Amino acid sequence: MTPSDDTAVNVAAGNAHVDVQGIVHGGVNYYTTPPDPSPREKFEAGLRYLESGVTGRAWPRIDDAVLSGYRTNRACFYWLLALLSGRTRRELSDEEAARLQNSDHFLPLSGDDPWAEGARTMLRLVESVDKPYADLRVLMKEFDELPSLQRDLILRHLELFLEGPIKDDVWHRALQRACDEQMDRNREGRVWKFFEPTPATPLVRQPAPVAISTFIWLQAGAGAVVAVAATAHLGHLLVQGGRVSALFAYLLSIAGGCFAARGGMEWCFRSRRLRMKDEEHSPTLRRGPDVPLDAFARQVGRRLEYYLAKYRPSGMEPDLWLTWTAGLRRSMRNELVEAYREEPTKAETINWLIRHRAIGVKTRWEKGTLWNHRQELATPISSKATAVLGALACAIGGIWAASGAMQAGGLIGIRSVALFVVAGWIAGRAWLLITLERRRFAADKLEAAKLQEDSEAAFSRWKERLADRPDDREMAAWLDCDRKVLLSEALRHYQLKMSGIIAYAFIEARSGSATRARVPGGPWRYRKYQLIVFLLTADGVRQLTATLDLQPGTFHDRHRMNYRFEAVAAVRVRQADNQERTFQLSLVNGQEINVKVVESEMEDLQQGENPAAVSEVTLDAAGLRHTLHVLEGIAAEGKAWITSERRRGEARSEKLWPRPPDKEPNS
Repeated sequence: MTPSDDTAVNVAAGNAHVDVQGIVHGGVNYYTTPPDPSPREKFEAGLRYLESGVTGRAWPRIDDAVLSGYRTNRACFYWLLALLSGRTRRELSDEEAARLQNSDHFLPLSGDDPWAEGARTMLRLVESVDKPYADLRVLMKEFDELPSLQRDLILRHLELFLEGPIKDDVWHRALQRACDEQMDRNREGRVWKFFEPTPATPLVRQPAPVAISTFIWLQAGAGAVVAVAATAHLGHLLVQGGRVSALFAYLLSIAGGCFAARGGMEWCFRSRRLRMKDEEHSPTLRRGPDVPLDAFARQVGRRLEYYLAKYRPSGMEPDLWLTWTAGLRRSMRNELVEAYREEPTKAETINWLIRHRAIGVKTRWEKGTLWNHRQELATPISSKATAVLGALACAIGGIWAASGAMQAGGLIGIRSVALFVVAGWIAGRAWLLITLERRRFAADKLEAAKLQEDSEAAFSRWKERLADRPDDREMAAWLDCDRKVLLSEALRHYQLKMSGIIAYAFIEARSGSATRARVPGGPWRYRKYQLIVFLLTADGVRQLTATLDLQPGTFHDRHRMNYRFEAVAAVRVRQADNQERTFQLSLVNGQEINVKVVESEMEDLQQGENPAAVSEVTLDAAGLRHTLHVLEGIAAEGKAWITSERRRGEARSEKLWPRPPDKEPNS
């Protein structure tokens, strides 16, 4: 089975359909902190958010940790990184700008370890934005000499903040890093695992307990006592009357009855079991009532239908295969629903088990063992012969012995024969039911044990396959690389340099009904993204839209648009009561661009989670704050926004790093 075969899919073959549910990895505590966290714990929590691209949540936590006294070189480095990540100079508040200006006094960097050197280099890079006289070659040499960890972090997070001549140099390095790491760490073989739910423990339907009523037990006991007594009395009459031949027939009938009972019991059990199995496999016959079709049962049924259609014998049409396996599908659905009905289980958590069962049906078909139960449950000729011959001996001997007893005992003999026939029939029927029920329970228990063993083996294999599931940090890193690759494609198409654009922004959202997953407290990640990149140039807006298939890291369905600044009429984010957020960009010609950036969160919340908080985290990771800053400015001011934004940036830079009036550029 290839990794792509194991992924959760949304649209099934034929008429089958698999519900799209948000997957939340409930056992992961990546973003949680203790009720009263220490400064170090606050810092580590903020760091996890920063590594996952959720800068809006990273900055206040890291800042709080530093203000609380946690000021190691590493903390100071990440404090700077969180402050500047995903932002331009104009997006800093006055307070944040003032703290950045005074960072030399605020951050007690000591020594020359990689974190301290990284923080100092970061500050020099930021200051170089408004120091064209600085020797950028020396600065970039210092930057290149940083350890790879610090260098890569700066490249990833300061991409938007840096401007001026240094922008192209940093962009080329950031793009090279993105290309090198885009498919790193076996991305294509691991991304799909993030969208697989934590598998539920395998359960099987336990066999129904032996169900024998008290009345049946009374019939079996009383009937047996009366039948044995009547039989003994008949023998006594034959002995007393000296009927040797009838006595021989009497003994023959008893022996024949024993053999007939044994062979007939085996024959009856196997026939019942075979009929039951045939009903399970038959597309038309039904074995017993179906389970109540609640939401869970319907979801299990749809998933079985999908996986049976997907994993079918080679050359078999899906509709034909689904028709032939309708009975098996119904039986498997009933078994799974009854096994998990008492457990708070979501259908997606047993996808692995449903898929395993569906593949098992295909495998048995290809091996020719799907109907093996017919050979296994076929009654042996010896059992049939024993039953038939025993019954004949019992009947012939019994008639002969009964005739002799009635002749020897008269009315007493007739009464004993009548009692034996009636009591024997009642006792025989009752003991048949008891024996069949006991054997049914034993057979069901053996089947359940085999099924449990097979499911546990499949469960172990599946957990082993998911052992290297990527964490949220890795998913964010891969997505960041994809964004840079798409941005590079847009720059190449429009023949632009990074320093030649005024600003750029992204919108990222779920593509169609793609599978989504997250860890508690983290943003939603999607199997397929719709990415929109906006390039703001002196001539207007260049827009590139593409669909990203996250597993192979490939882009599809590209669409380009160009429009003037004055063509942007309005930019807004509409928020519904269920926390659904829709980005809307309206042009003056009436055209609208609508992107659902966050979907309803109400059905996929973990205990203690707030739907608004989940939406905000997802929006933060999508970079919507920066995108709105750029596009809302254009909608409000048009092309004048360029001049206004440049003036605001120059004023902010002058406030941060006043330029010495007598400083001359380096030669």
